[in-house]
Formats: sequence, C-alpha cells, structure tokens
Amino acid sequence: MPFEPDREVPGLIVKFGDYPLHHGGVGAIRSLGRLGVPMYAITEDRYTPAATSRYLEKAFVWPTTGTEEPERLVAGLLRIGRRIGRPAVLVPTDEEAAVLIAEHRVELGARFLVPPVERGLPRRLASKQGLHELCVEHGIPSPTAAFPESYDDIVAFADKARFPVVAKNREAFVRRTRPAVNGTTRIGTREGLLALARDWGERPAVILQEYLPREEAEDWIVHAYFDADSTPLAMFTGVKVRSWPPHAGMTANAYVVDNPELADLAARFIKQIGFTGIIDLDLRFDRRDGLYKLLDFNPRMGAQFRLFENESGVDVVRAMHLDLTGRSVPEGEQRAGHRYIVENIDLPALLAYRRSGYTTPHAPGRASGTELAWFAGDDPLPFLTMLARFVRPGAKHLYQLWRTNHRGAAAH
Repeated sequence: MPFEPDREVPGLIVKFGDYPLHHGGVGAIRSLGRLGVPMYAITEDRYTPAATSRYLEKAFVWPTTGTEEPERLVAGLLRIGRRIGRPAVLVPTDEEAAVLIAEHRVELGARFLVPPVERGLPRRLASKQGLHELCVEHGIPSPTAAFPESYDDIVAFADKARFPVVAKNREAFVRRTRPAVNGTTRIGTREGLLALARDWGERPAVILQEYLPREEAEDWIVHAYFDADSTPLAMFTGVKVRSWPPHAGMTANAYVVDNPELADLAARFIKQIGFTGIIDLDLRFDRRDGLYKLLDFNPRMGAQFRLFENESGVDVVRAMHLDLTGRSVPEGEQRAGHRYIVENIDLPALLAYRRSGYTTPHAPGRASGTELAWFAGDDPLPFLTMLARFVRPGAKHLYQLWRTNHRGAAAH
C-alpha cells in the first residue's frame, strides 16, 4: 500500500441514537483497523456488531437517543476522549453527530481531530429546506419543492400540484422525535395529501417535492473527502441498483461507475459552499431533461462508503484520517465495476425490484469484485452478531418498512 497512516492517532466512531445494526460503522472500524490504526466506537450495548469486531480496541457503551442537549453530548465525548488518552479522529455516522461536532468544534478540538468545516454548514446541508435553498443559490439542479407553513398552504399547493408528489421531513433530526412522515412518502392524489396533512399540525415540518418517475430516472451516489480548501482528495461516483425500502431507503446494492460529469458537479458545489470533510450525496438523473438533481446531502460518511476505494487503497475514511494527521492522500482511479451488497436487506429488495420490473441501465453486467457490508473472512463476528440480532426482529422490521412505503406509494 503506497501510504503509511499515523498509527499513533486512533479513530473514534461517533453515533447517536438507537440503531445497532449499522454496517457503516463496522466498515470504518475495519477500514482503519486493517491499517493498524487503533479504533474505538460508541455503541448502544456490548453486543452490537461493531462492538464484536476484532479491529476494535474498545467499545464505549453509551445509549443515546440523539435528542439529548448538545452540552450533554459534548461532555460525554470529552469524557471518552480523556479515556482514550490521546487525540483521535472523529468519524460521525449520522447527521446528529456530524452537526454536533461541527457546531462544537472549538470545545472538541482539545481532544479530537475534526475537519475545519464552517460551524453552521452541516446543519443547513442536512436540512431539506436548507439544502434546497443552497441548490437554488448556486445553480445546482434539484427537484421543485414547496415548504408549507400551514394547512392552508398545503391546500393551495394541492390545488396547483401535479401528482404524484413526494413528502419528506424538513429537518433530518425530526426522525428521532415525531416525524410527520416515515421517510420519503409518495402521495398519489390531492385527497391523499390533504388527508395526511391533517396530522401534521399547525406548522407542517415537511417539504413537498416533485416526483421524479422511476421509469425516467436513475439513482446515483457520490462519496468524497474535501480538504480545508474544499479541494477533493478522494472522489467517487456510483449507481444505486437497489435500496430498502424500495426506491426510497438505504442502499442495498450498488456499483462503482465512472461519471466525470457528476464528479464535476459535486466538486463545483462543494467549492462554492466551502465545505470540508466527508460527503455522501444522493442524486437522481432525470432522463426527461438530462439533469442530475440533488436529493440528499449527508455531511458525513455514508453507510456504503466501502463500495469506493481507489487503486492506491484510499477510501473516504482513510482519506480523512490521512489528511487530518498531516499525511498526503495518494491519488488513483476508482475501482470501476466494483459492487457493494448489504446482505440483510438486499434479498428483500431484489424480490421487490423484480416485481416492479425496475432496472438500472448503467449497472455493469458483471462485477469486477464484490464488497459485502457484513461478512469478512478476517473479521467474522460482526456478521454473526448481525444475524443473531436481525433474524426475528429484523424480519419484522423489514416488513414494517415495506408496508409503510407501500401504503405511502399506493394508498394515497
């Protein structure tokens, strides 16, 4: 491998909320741990998949909801930093963690290494409204959207809208409290929208967005790491083949596909807004007008980041650790054609996509290699722990996710 990481600087996986079956955190532990970097993680309990990885030095058991006061979370991180005993690179796995770290970088900087991102930028990017406003400001294509402030606004929107439309929670963090909708919800009729909206309260915390038809669209992803000057040190593009819930959830199956146009679009936007750190973007290519439309901006590593690695062995987490420890980040072409599979959700996704007849034209006919989210021959316990925790409650949860998505798509 053409680089040497600083093995004196550990990494700490930071996650807030109760989602123990998170393959992204396991991937980050393995990615840096295989290089000899000491790895630590915040976990819900001692028996999460991440806590069982052979590459983890120690799991700090700290159950959180993600709705705690920021001061409490910062104090908890500083306590963990003191227990580690030396500066560590923070690797957030959710928006709550990424926003907290950015907004309290001064306090956390005494114990940790973090990208010098503008204090309020991650919160704005994680917000559907904030992201839409930034896209409009900088000329980045995005779906047409409305942000109703009352039920009357929704009625006015419904009278003019072309259905179906999509409803999403306006702020990323509301999923921890009382979300108005369960993720991305497709609404087919005016009556369906007004019926749902009656439960959204006086100040609806939703965004209403144009629907991009599946048969006329392709789902693309961009993962990258940007330095303090907003210059990409690692940039990757890929196409999403399947997600769960279908067409609206987390990536279940994806391929690396070279897309210079998409990479240029992402790099230009990041330079314009001055972001630094890891990004995970979801875009939809609209064949009707030939535009890539930005749907989601995650100011942190994405759960499927291990899909992407360049020929020098660099992924976005490794790029961040190298950069924040003063190492150079070696360049290299991405491993085109590589495939990523999340074992516990790709099978139900495959069955759902076969029923719908949906295909992804840009997916290679044959993979050049496959990265599994959970199973690894050199680190089998996370996979076995995932199976033990997933089989019964996981199957029930998958069914509930599918039913929620199905009702949103069909009943309205």
